[in-house]
Amino acid sequence: MGALWIAHVTVTDEEAYQKYAAGATEAIAAHGGAFIARGGRFVQLEGRARPRNVVARFPDVETAEKCYHSDAYQAALKHALGASERELMIIETSE
Repeated sequence: MGALWIAHVTVTDEEAYQKYAAGATEAIAAHGGAFIARGGRFVQLEGRARPRNVVARFPDVETAEKCYHSDAYQAALKHALGASERELMIIETSE
């Protein structure tokens, strides 16, 4: 089964967040992940809206988790923690 990595983000420091995005992009690609939505238009129907929403597809949940815990992603994440408010989840797909 595939997996989706879904992030809802409010960026508070654009310069630092760009450093995160560059490192995260490399880490995600290195783990077989591919972005299917990155920012862009959205319609919030329920719950709290965040201005930036990102979805990446991975081969499976385990690979997505390995990416998150990888040294490369954790190094990138240090830039995001003080530069954003965010929620991140991994969801197994039915495909």
